[in-house]
Amino acid sequence: MKLVASISQGLEQEGAKELIELGAKSVQPSRRHVLFEADLACLYRLHLRARLSFRFLREISRFPCHSPDELYSGVQRATDWKKWLHPKKSFRVDVTGFGEGLSHTHFTALQVKNAIIDLQRERWGLRSNVDLSNPDICFHLHLSNNQAVLSVDGSNSSLHRRGYKPAVGIAPIKETLAAGLIRMTGWDGTNNLVDPFCGSGTFLIEAVSTLLGIASGMDRQFLFKNWPDFDISIWNKELKMAQNKKSFNRQLPKIIGCEFDEIIANSARQNVIKAGLKDYIEIINCPFHKFTLPLGFGLLICNPPYGKRIGDENELPNLYKQLGEYCKKNASGWDLWLLNGNPKLSKYLGMKANRRFQVNNGSIDCRWLNYKIK
Repeated sequence: MKLVASISQGLEQEGAKELIELGAKSVQPSRRHVLFEADLACLYRLHLRARLSFRFLREISRFPCHSPDELYSGVQRATDWKKWLHPKKSFRVDVTGFGEGLSHTHFTALQVKNAIIDLQRERWGLRSNVDLSNPDICFHLHLSNNQAVLSVDGSNSSLHRRGYKPAVGIAPIKETLAAGLIRMTGWDGTNNLVDPFCGSGTFLIEAVSTLLGIASGMDRQFLFKNWPDFDISIWNKELKMAQNKKSFNRQLPKIIGCEFDEIIANSARQNVIKAGLKDYIEIINCPFHKFTLPLGFGLLICNPPYGKRIGDENELPNLYKQLGEYCKKNASGWDLWLLNGNPKLSKYLGMKANRRFQVNNGSIDCRWLNYKIK
């Protein structure tokens, strides 16, 4: 089957690598998406174990679309609706993109909904209910270049929600983005890992979960179980494999988060416990410049404030200056990885970036910066 993975801008290459590792074929990264092919086993495996993509859409039809009327008729001819949507099942329609006469996503979704319901009424005298919050089937329509692609979503909500973060900070980084950024560092559990601005603890939780092979989707309810070709035997096999964690013959290094706000630090501890990682991750409540780094070398990894959602931009230069001084005084031989959404601030670190990668943190254009601390 043809599928598309939705992914944060800047993570497309890493996302493609992860998909290949989990068995995807014909993988083609593009902007904010990765196109690929997979069988049912691979599809279930990705929903259970992939950490970078936040949505997987399965294409069921594509057709020309130059007007609302052509969309309506195209949807009715798109698939075997008796197979895909029995009137007893509820559904929702999500829309992205625009077309001729289809410049408002709500109107476009209404056209798709009407096409499906009118067909059901004509054939069976019954219609499905629309359920925006908890549908049996979630259809996704994408419009681009006078073409419509109708897909089904394997999940009801974004896959970045792992379930371990009931407690979040003011501006939490999404789990999928954190997992991708950690992957880009190449951290393999050999050296220490410290987050001096740990907030909700997302970086550390994603890093250790990836290292231990903990499946990200174990506690989710998936909509593909309502698809006509859902195979319970293949699903049970993939579920059993996903439950097996990696075994380590060595002790993990120090993995520590530092957070100066006591309430947020306590929330991070709860998140670590909820993720089942309290034996691996320590959260310390203190300002980073008072924290003593563990012996040996490692990575400092952080998403400090950059004045967009949190932090006073006038006070932040001093914070970055303190961080740079702390690194040079205490972390010689370490690597610093820093997510920066304000290019004016990184110069106050007083260090030259060794590598930089463009990524998007939500709507904020950021740089994932790597510094070799001397």
